[in-house]
Amino acid sequence: MLKRRVLPVLCLALVVGAQGAMAASTRDTMPETMDMLQHAIAFKTVKGEGQIQPFAEYLATKLKSAGFTDADIEIIPIEGSAGMIVTYKGSTPEQPFFIAAHMDVVPAPHADKWHSDPFKLTERDGYLYGRGAADMKSKLIAVVSTFMRLKREGFVPKRTMILQLSGGEEAGPNTTREMIRRSPKPEFMLNAESGGGIYNGQLQPVLYTVQAAEKTYADFTLEAISPGGHSSQPQPAKNAINRMAKALDHIATYRFPAQADEITRGFLRATGEHEQGAVARAMVAFAKNPKDQQAADVLYADPAYIGQIGTTCIATMMSAGQARNALPQDATANVNCRIFPGVSVESVQATLTRLVDDPSITITARHGPVTPPSPLVPALMEAVAATVHERFPGVAVAPAMSAGATDGKYYREAGIPSYGVDSTFSKPDDERMHGVDERILAREIPASLDFWHSLLTRLGGK
Repeated sequence: MLKRRVLPVLCLALVVGAQGAMAASTRDTMPETMDMLQHAIAFKTVKGEGQIQPFAEYLATKLKSAGFTDADIEIIPIEGSAGMIVTYKGSTPEQPFFIAAHMDVVPAPHADKWHSDPFKLTERDGYLYGRGAADMKSKLIAVVSTFMRLKREGFVPKRTMILQLSGGEEAGPNTTREMIRRSPKPEFMLNAESGGGIYNGQLQPVLYTVQAAEKTYADFTLEAISPGGHSSQPQPAKNAINRMAKALDHIATYRFPAQADEITRGFLRATGEHEQGAVARAMVAFAKNPKDQQAADVLYADPAYIGQIGTTCIATMMSAGQARNALPQDATANVNCRIFPGVSVESVQATLTRLVDDPSITITARHGPVTPPSPLVPALMEAVAATVHERFPGVAVAPAMSAGATDGKYYREAGIPSYGVDSTFSKPDDERMHGVDERILAREIPASLDFWHSLLTRLGGK
């Protein structure tokens, strides 16, 4: 039977022991941080539950206890959710920077399959479990706790640091866009959710990535219509389901051209040089020459890396017919595409139209912001690398492109360069984000506190 327990407020033996010696100030911060994380997981900040604003109010109370004032904190209720802006005032008029995170989480519909309550922080076998443990309440709490620690230490940054906590990263951009509108334009944004470190199977650090780009998210609705009729009088060539199946098969067998840019080449090169096997060799070869078809074939076959070398499109939903004994009058399908930076939505739609090769099937696009990669600013990359190397000297630090989506796209949409600097390391596929038994390594909590304290003092300036 799996050993499990809910973390008491001062249960620090696991996290302290796993991390080893910590700075005294980090050790002193841990009891309150773990208590805050326990409360954070307990807030059911799922869309429609009405818990996002109360969670923001809880965080505001904690921040005020550390010395922040009402004037420093703004909670913005929006459509059953809320955003939260925390301003750490600097001593000079230099352009501020943002730190972004999100308070909301996805539902836990299969709670019976979890080994513990999804909304209670639970420690087991070196991990902390709970909805939001990885995505991303542990990381949010690390940033908030660091703001509190810096304030108590009397730290006065040269440049203002603005923490923006959205309430709809999982459900929509309204809170993020409103916070951007209400804040002075920053020089850049640090995204506490994306990027981050990679361990191998032996928990040895392999690579740290700074997320500097995201693919464009797009859904294409395909619709076929046919006259219908009785199933005893079939018309296969006109049947909406048959035509839709043929169209989807054409899309499924198509491979968009391989592509690379400065960010993806840097990621593939760094990852390939620190791994072994055919996939690692293909990464290095593709980074050197994106026209290397053999290397591209290897990466296309790997679900973990296919998204790094070009646009991808795949059918995700389908609906058709109205009765078991009737010919279908319509069939619809959703094709989800993750579009490589620099490729237009219109060109992808044109490709799908060509592949479907059926003018009677309509294709309608819905898509998110189309944003360029953020420039790789040497001073920022050096500050992140110096912070990472305090924990893991010499580990490679490389830019990366997210094949998924974060709030970073809305900041880039607003012309704000955005960089994912997740403070944690994890093994591939270890966090189980959005899934059953979501978790994070317990050792990453104190490490996150050290990371953010070091990075914010570097970038804020003393």
